[in-house]
Amino acid sequence: MVRPPTLCVSKVTVPDEPRSAAIWRHSLAGHVADPGQWADELAGRFQLPAARITAAVELADNDRLTRPELRPLTLADVAAACRQQCNQHLGDRAVKVQPVCGWDDLVLPEDRLQKLRDICAQVRHHYRVYVGWGFGAKLSHGKGISALFSGPSGTGKTLAAEVLAHDLQLDLYKVDLSGVLSKYIGETEKNLAKIFAEAETGNAILFFDEADALFGKRTAVSDAHDRYANIETSYLLQRIEDYEGVVILATNLRQNMDEAFTRRLRFIVDFPFPEADSRSRIWRTLLPPQAPVAADVDLGWLARQLEVAGGSIKNIVLNAAFLAAADGGVIDRRHVLQGARREFEKIGKLWNDGSVSDLHPEAVGGGAR
Repeated sequence: MVRPPTLCVSKVTVPDEPRSAAIWRHSLAGHVADPGQWADELAGRFQLPAARITAAVELADNDRLTRPELRPLTLADVAAACRQQCNQHLGDRAVKVQPVCGWDDLVLPEDRLQKLRDICAQVRHHYRVYVGWGFGAKLSHGKGISALFSGPSGTGKTLAAEVLAHDLQLDLYKVDLSGVLSKYIGETEKNLAKIFAEAETGNAILFFDEADALFGKRTAVSDAHDRYANIETSYLLQRIEDYEGVVILATNLRQNMDEAFTRRLRFIVDFPFPEADSRSRIWRTLLPPQAPVAADVDLGWLARQLEVAGGSIKNIVLNAAFLAAADGGVIDRRHVLQGARREFEKIGKLWNDGSVSDLHPEAVGGGAR
């Protein structure tokens, strides 16, 4: 049995979910037509003391009234006020990511997208299932969402986490494992304890990139270091199961993950390397409508010729945009290929001038839009 590190934290009492929902309903009354639906969802998403629930509603409504256009209060307004009330302090152990991307920015096979939508649905209906339908009384832990995102670098794992956070109106923190792992016995567990303790008030989404560094296959116990390394992974699993928010583990190498752990995760989403059709959609998604693109930029042709993942396509597009900005202001095929060459060199992929720059689709024009 792994005992969690002792944390001396003074906490204001947080009501349980039924009491929290009742406080939300009372606070929202007079602000929205049907406070009941919002109350249940907010009680499942945010763990706030009673005073902060009231303050969140007042803050959201005051912010609404200061806007130039008069409009009704929205659930997104209240969620934003809740995030301000949560006041998480993860320090240098995690980086807060400001999600700006939505579902239209995510190019994945439909079955993978459906799994991601299922994650959102389980967060939204947390109160109904665990409290209203009584499933929470059957479980002592494991009420949160744990997911493994696996796939090659650049295939959209981090972007998917951003889309979930944006859709659910929750804070997203990317955990820096290099700042969490420690060579000193017990320090890794203390660092993890602080992260989960700070994140739980707002049910922030915790994103552990390269999670196989800590959550990989257990080592054979040959010395004290191996024994404590296994304790660290067991402790992380324990905290994930106790956490009622969303925890996402990302890995480029699923085969390095311990199957005994992955079986206990709620979701596993594989991010495949994009085929040509998907790459073409990624190109179109990453080029803003207002960007000046020349007629000789054929995105379908680029998708077929440049076999790279979405992360590299993003870098190529940005490289081309800055090259064009310094060279007349219109992104043409030459800028894109020059940007592609730089990206290929960076990732160690062979660039062949003859096979790429000399080829050109027989019908040029209109491909960029």
